[in-house]
Amino acid sequence: MSPTPISVIIADDHRVVREGLATILGAVEGVRVVALAVDGAQAVDLAVEHRADVVLMDLHMPGVDGVEATRRLKTERPATAVVVLTTYTDDDSILAALEAGATGYLTKNASAADIHRAIEAAASGHAMLDPLAAARLIHAARRDDPGHAVKDAALPDGLTEREAQVLGLIAQGLSNAEIAARLYLSRSTVKSHINQIFTKTGSRDRPQAIVYAHRHGIGTQEDPAQRN
Repeated sequence: MSPTPISVIIADDHRVVREGLATILGAVEGVRVVALAVDGAQAVDLAVEHRADVVLMDLHMPGVDGVEATRRLKTERPATAVVVLTTYTDDDSILAALEAGATGYLTKNASAADIHRAIEAAASGHAMLDPLAAARLIHAARRDDPGHAVKDAALPDGLTEREAQVLGLIAQGLSNAEIAARLYLSRSTVKSHINQIFTKTGSRDRPQAIVYAHRHGIGTQEDPAQRN
């Protein structure tokens, strides 16, 4: 028995884009386009009606834009994941979309394979960012509070100093293995810290954790162990 295809709604105010994406995804195995939306409000209504797995969401649409639609979806239909597909790669757009609850962020020069991978990742509860968007997000986290040293008393949401160090390295784009090497920890310990960070900050994934780090000025502190 073949697995149930991922149900997708495409939201874009340009008809040629909507129909073009529908044609592309219609040829992708394991994906089923169930509806097309002309704006964010319609995307939310259709996602609820069709119990969609994923909405492929443009950001800048008349009326209800993609950010507000994503925010509404997280309230009205939290099981539906949002993958942003847009021409905008400025820091504010990326941060706003991820803070609203988007799981993926792609630019419109993404290939069909990229879009397919992002949809599959989102449907599985994982994040996928366009490399340019990821680079911009990491840059945004790095630029705040240069040289700022985080202290326990100043940490939000009960983060420990070690958790703040781990979060800062996540914000700098390091992998679990790289964080473990940097802080002289085992990978299992790093994973445990990351789980605690996600719980305390309300982050579902690394992109949302990076957004959190950016908003709280965590990500540029230097670990004392690395100074010598």
